[in-house]
Amino acid sequence: MTATSEDRPPAGSEARVVPVFFLSDSTGISAETMGNALLIQFPDLHFERRLIPFISSVEEAQKVVEILDAAAAGPVTPLAFSTTALTEIRTELHKSVCPLIDFFDLHMSRVEAILGVPGMRVAARLHGMGDVQRYNQRMQAVEYAIEHDDGQSMRALDKADVILLGPSRCGKTPTTMYLALQHGVFVANYPLVEEDFDSSGLPRPVAGLRDRLFGLTTTPSRLSEVRQQRRPNSRYASPEQCSFELREAEALYRAHRIPVVNSAARSVEEMSTVILQQLSRIHEARGATPLDPRQPPSRRPT
Repeated sequence: MTATSEDRPPAGSEARVVPVFFLSDSTGISAETMGNALLIQFPDLHFERRLIPFISSVEEAQKVVEILDAAAAGPVTPLAFSTTALTEIRTELHKSVCPLIDFFDLHMSRVEAILGVPGMRVAARLHGMGDVQRYNQRMQAVEYAIEHDDGQSMRALDKADVILLGPSRCGKTPTTMYLALQHGVFVANYPLVEEDFDSSGLPRPVAGLRDRLFGLTTTPSRLSEVRQQRRPNSRYASPEQCSFELREAEALYRAHRIPVVNSAARSVEEMSTVILQQLSRIHEARGATPLDPRQPPSRRPT
């Protein structure tokens, strides 16, 4: 029912650990995302996080209240974030003495007032299967990403919305999977190896798809660090080899005017957002409708 994680204070620190709960009638992803977006603004505090998802009945909500009240009886005031949608469950959770940030309560009434219609107020709409078409689209995108990861398959590359290029361990695979799972974007990725730098042209499999290419790069030190974890003390992981591959890759990107995203200081989420924004600008520049990941690739503007 629950999952926990803890930001532990340094050894010998007198800092107190604040219990934090993320409550949801679905997966809890939204509660964690929005709650952590606030908690990250307090870098000097330490938090013990606990996820309580799938609160689907008043009885389960009552058990959660017992957990929250027990935490509130401790030496440090806890904090709970909730995205539960069902009114009866929210009402029960608010009976706890634990301070509760109810994202649904804070914003839903305002949205309803602006739109002039009542919301459904049902659970599991965002990360569940409420929108079956969008869910199926995301699953198709994940299957496509798995098949086309690391240049494993060149089949149907023309169906890709995005093709990520970059030397090994620059962040292609996690970015590919995130775009597929979260946004339903069809993404392939192609690893640049030394043979690809023998000429100034693009690798043959992607040569005719330049408008879908995005180049990933990073710093030599970061790339070497990541590769050392995979193949310690190898030529592959040496700073010299990493510098060479990144230098050649960046020259290739410049020569073919390929948009570049640096993964050294960006999270997967940030890189994905940059790529989606760039895609929208490309489509708008062509006078086409901005990319809508919910459309099948064959119906998307090209």
